[in-house]
Amino acid sequence: MDICYVCSDEEKRTDAVLCAVAEALSAKGVRLAGTLQPPAARHSGEQCHIVLSLLPDGELRDISVPLSPEVTGCRLDPGALEQAVLVVQDRVADAHALIANKFGKQEAAGRGLVPAIGEACERGIPVLVGLSPQWRAAFLAFADGRAHECPADEAQILSWLREACSQAAL
Repeated sequence: MDICYVCSDEEKRTDAVLCAVAEALSAKGVRLAGTLQPPAARHSGEQCHIVLSLLPDGELRDISVPLSPEVTGCRLDPGALEQAVLVVQDRVADAHALIANKFGKQEAAGRGLVPAIGEACERGIPVLVGLSPQWRAAFLAFADGRAHECPADEAQILSWLREACSQAAL
C-alpha cells in the first residue's frame, strides 16, 4: 500500500495543489481516477456547496443538499457522494494513481471514498489523499501507519507520484 497525504492549514491550499498535480500528470499521460474539488466549481456566496470533479474526464458532480442560505451546518448529500464514489471505483482498474480530494467525516466512518482507496491499495495503485488538519488522527488510524505526509507542494507531490507509479508498474 503506497499512500501519501497532503494536509495544509491554509484554507483551500490542498484542493489547489491536488488540482495542479492532476493537471500536470494528465498532461504527461498518467491515467488518474479519483476526485478533486476545483475552486472554480464553487458557487459564490455558498460556503459549503460541494462540487466534485471526477477523474480522469473532469465530470462535475454536485454532492450538496440544496438548503436555504440561513441554514447552517453540513450540506453534504451522502447519497450523491456514494454515486460519485461508484463511478470512481469503476475507473480505478484502469488508473496509474488515485487522487482522493478529501478524507473527512464520511471516510472516518468507513464510507465515502474508503472503498475506492481500499480497491486502489489492493491493486497496488498509489493513492494521494487530501486531508484537513481536523481529520488527521482519523486518517492516520485508517491508514494504520502506512501513509506518509507530503507537504502541499506541487513539485514534491509530483516527484512522489512519479516514483510511486514507477514502482507500481513493476
